[in-house]
Amino acid sequence: MFAPNFARQPAYPQLTVHRDSFRLRTGGYLEFMDITDSIREIVSASPVAEGWVNVQTRHTTTGLVVNENEPLLLTDLRRTLERIASRERTYEHDDFSRRLGPLPANEPANGHSHCKALFLPTALCVNVHEGALDLGRWQRLLLVELDGARDRSVSVVVMGSAF
Repeated sequence: MFAPNFARQPAYPQLTVHRDSFRLRTGGYLEFMDITDSIREIVSASPVAEGWVNVQTRHTTTGLVVNENEPLLLTDLRRTLERIASRERTYEHDDFSRRLGPLPANEPANGHSHCKALFLPTALCVNVHEGALDLGRWQRLLLVELDGARDRSVSVVVMGSAF
C-alpha cells in the first residue's frame, strides 16, 4: 500500500529560479538524442535543492520524451512515429505555391515532421531532489529530431527551494 512521505516544510519557502540553455546539432531524421547529462549538469550547477526542472525545445519539429535509451526500443519508436505520419504521404504544408507569407531560404518539405510533433511534448517537467534529477533507473531525457540535421536550442528552468 502506498504511504505518502510528507516532510515538514516551511509554509512558504522562497522560490529560487535558475535559467539556462544549450545548443546542439542533431544528426538527422528521427534521431533520439540523450540530453540527460546536459540537464543533470544544469541542475547540479543551480542552487535548487528541492523542486523541479522544466526542459523545453524551441522548435516545432522536435519533441522531448522520457524513456529508455535502448537501441531496439528506439527503433520501435521510430517505426511508430513513421506509421503516424509517413514521409511518403502528401502534406498540404509542403505545397509551397499555396503557403502564405515569405518562406525561409531552403525551406524543407516537412509536413510529416510537424504532424509527428503533434504527438510529442515540447516541454518536460522532472522533479529535483537533493539537488539532482529524480529519475527512475532506466529513465533518460531524449530530444527527438523529427526533421533533418539541424542546430537546435533547448531552454531549461530549474525552480524550487535552495540549499
